[in-house]
Amino acid sequence: MNSQLKRGTLELCVLSILARRDCYGYELVNAISESMHITEGTIYPLLKRLKDDGNITSYLVESTEGPPRKYYKITNNGLAKTKELEGQWIQFYRSINKILGITEKGE
Repeated sequence: MNSQLKRGTLELCVLSILARRDCYGYELVNAISESMHITEGTIYPLLKRLKDDGNITSYLVESTEGPPRKYYKITNNGLAKTKELEGQWIQFYRSINKILGITEKGE
């Protein structure tokens, strides 16, 4: 997948996952990597920005497999941002499908 397309959708992917459950960074990378190739170096700057913007918070959890893990949790602000980005994504998706001549079921 084109890196510009990935960058534009990665924030939505991270927030969407965190809306379902708290995760640590590597866990997020693995979850997203099931659908598209990303690296840890891509996710951590985004997590910092989302935290700085008040969309997520973090907390430490002791691990039996090494140092404590930093888990990320979505905030109410982050949930609102997720809904906003989902709406933008659906509008974008429909616009591109229209241009490509792809119709959705029920249309």
